Amino acid sequence: MALVLTFLGKGGIGRTTVAIASARQLAAQGKRVLLLGQDSSPAWILQVGISQGSEPNSPQALAPNLQVMQLQTAALMEKVWEELKKQEAQYLRTPFFKAVYGQELGLLPGMDHSLALNAIREYYASGQYDVIIYDGDGDQSTLRMLGAPEIFSWYARRFRQVFAESDLGRTLSPFLQPIAASVLNVSWTGGDMFNQPAANQATNLLDQGRAAVANPNRVAAYLVTNDKPEAIASAKYLWGSAQQVGLTVGGVLVNSAREGQNGAIDAEFEPLKISLIPEKIAEDWQPLMQAIPDFSQAAQAPQPIRIDTAERKVYLFLPGFDKKQVKLTQYGPEVTVEAGDQRRNIFLPPELRGKQVTGAKFHEGYLIISL
Repeated sequence: MALVLTFLGKGGIGRTTVAIASARQLAAQGKRVLLLGQDSSPAWILQVGISQGSEPNSPQALAPNLQVMQLQTAALMEKVWEELKKQEAQYLRTPFFKAVYGQELGLLPGMDHSLALNAIREYYASGQYDVIIYDGDGDQSTLRMLGAPEIFSWYARRFRQVFAESDLGRTLSPFLQPIAASVLNVSWTGGDMFNQPAANQATNLLDQGRAAVANPNRVAAYLVTNDKPEAIASAKYLWGSAQQVGLTVGGVLVNSAREGQNGAIDAEFEPLKISLIPEKIAEDWQPLMQAIPDFSQAAQAPQPIRIDTAERKVYLFLPGFDKKQVKLTQYGPEVTVEAGDQRRNIFLPPELRGKQVTGAKFHEGYLIISL
């Protein structure tokens, strides 16, 4: 089971430098490492130290146990489109995308992160790597990418339920099933028309993604900052925002750090472990590699959410926010928490589902919701 790592912080803070040092250190420890770069510019290639002009989306060996790949969105799109056409041919009697070719598709906003997430999933499932390091934007776009499985699963679950319980759904269901049976390569005589192989496969992938992000032994993030106030503020904001997508932040890496610098930073990020990363000099990676923390300890950091069914309470860890920045609502069967620019629907266990919120308070970085 691989560990997926990513780094969050203000632009220009040195996340790529930290990602490369981490990849080199883990590879030196005997781990099979894949470093994925979202930046498609030549600057990333030069910084990492791989050759230009290689085959797109093809891992290159950088050192023993270490492979590096620059994600090229256009080429990823072609690959995914061909897979979509195979799925369409499998489940539809008369495929309609077969005459559309991936090479002619333009890229829409947000596709780069969706395709990157799919690439991470595929390399994770391959079993070829012990650690996959994603060097992305390190901001809200990275968090939304990692939170996509939970968000999409909510949309699918919620709208499916609303449609099934509506007068329109009950009226159309007897007519939709025979129509769908004539279009799809499936047949049924009753039951849930959405409970078919294609829908089940998509649901399973989303559930697997949600479970992976929620498990710090499988997916974890680390904050990168320096001693500048704007860098610290950005890191704290991303720390709290990461909790909203269920992502564990395992620690803080202070880049280009000087001895004695971490006193004030410790207080800002309590109780996370602080690691001081020295400034890189020329091509000497060794001092940085030796300062890299033990990423296997990420699970010891505070978890984003804990639900106590006996106490009928939900504990949300929201560092960096105060009660004025958090909005709690309950319009549907789930509790919605909005903090910063992130919104999370809390999927309650059966024992608490449908219960009304009776109170909420902040205590030591936690939003405690009583039901």
